[in-house]
Amino acid sequence: MEAVTDSRGLDPFCPKDIVEFDNTKAGVKGLADLGLTRIPEFFIQPPQSAGGMSPDLDVEGLELPVIDVGDCDGPKREAVVEEIRKASETWGFFQVVNHSVPQDVMEGILQGSRLFHEQPAELKREYYSRDHSRKVRYYSNGNLLSCQVACWRDTVIVDFRDGVIDSEAIPQICRKEVRDYLGQIALVREKLSRLLSEALGLDYDYLESLGCMGSEFLLCHYYPSCPEPELTVGAENHSDPIFMTILLQDDRGGLQILHKGHWFDVSPLKGALVVNIGDMMQLITNNRFKSAKHRVLVTPNPRMSIACFCRPKAEDMSRPFGPIKELLQETDTLMYHSISMVDYQALYNQVRLVGGSALQHLKTKEACGTMSGLNH
Repeated sequence: MEAVTDSRGLDPFCPKDIVEFDNTKAGVKGLADLGLTRIPEFFIQPPQSAGGMSPDLDVEGLELPVIDVGDCDGPKREAVVEEIRKASETWGFFQVVNHSVPQDVMEGILQGSRLFHEQPAELKREYYSRDHSRKVRYYSNGNLLSCQVACWRDTVIVDFRDGVIDSEAIPQICRKEVRDYLGQIALVREKLSRLLSEALGLDYDYLESLGCMGSEFLLCHYYPSCPEPELTVGAENHSDPIFMTILLQDDRGGLQILHKGHWFDVSPLKGALVVNIGDMMQLITNNRFKSAKHRVLVTPNPRMSIACFCRPKAEDMSRPFGPIKELLQETDTLMYHSISMVDYQALYNQVRLVGGSALQHLKTKEACGTMSGLNH
């Protein structure tokens, strides 16, 4: 693909240009390595997406909750559970510290993933694929071939849904680091699953027994340096379709969440993990826990983040999940119809092409009557 330096000659919605870019198998990093002074037009976001990138200064007093889960098995457990309940009901986001993942393991996965993305394109091409049957693959923008505007991001996926993965499938340059991190993050997922269960007033192992968060799906995102960061984004405004996400970000910043109509920076906190509620968690809690919109801005220097999607095991992906009956009082409105993770992902992908919330399409008639006009 030719470098675009002095003109805007590309059609922003031209499939040919997008396919040409994809066929390089070099990703966005390949574009950055060309020394562009202008980005291709299919990366340019519309004004409503690219505008207003700075956080709102009049609400700087509010801060994303930071929760110490280090003593959650001791006398402070009740207080920790209460903090998680409040954060899940109001923000849909929080950071956890003293979560048990060693600092060297966190630094290792960030560095190992960065080394993969920053190696020469010819060494990465064998992993470049859009074949979802490949448990380990690398690509730029999961919806690239169906989107109209792409994000400034490359990704390595490690699909750990069955709990077993062939080590040889993981690139050697980051193999040990990925395996070490997966082993540790599984323990964090289990801990958070139990704390969230208690925050809902349920038995500590309820969500685990429900089978909604039985496996991990690792996304190693790389956001290369960009010559026009004000025109694009690393990730557009979205919610996560799964039950919960555990995110490790480096020290570059760029993550923002939408809270009470305002954008907030999620400032990097050394040693912390960012946790956010996903759409399916909002569904099964009947709107008690909130799935928050968020986005990633492009920073002047390359950024790295590791997102762990928590979702059902393979055998539970086609099983329907609906609002938890134990949470419903006689006067409560049943907000959503039941749906499987597989079907919700398909609905989410379809709705994402045109914008809006996939959850809106699952509202019951009663919910539409009582909450018309509200955006969830």
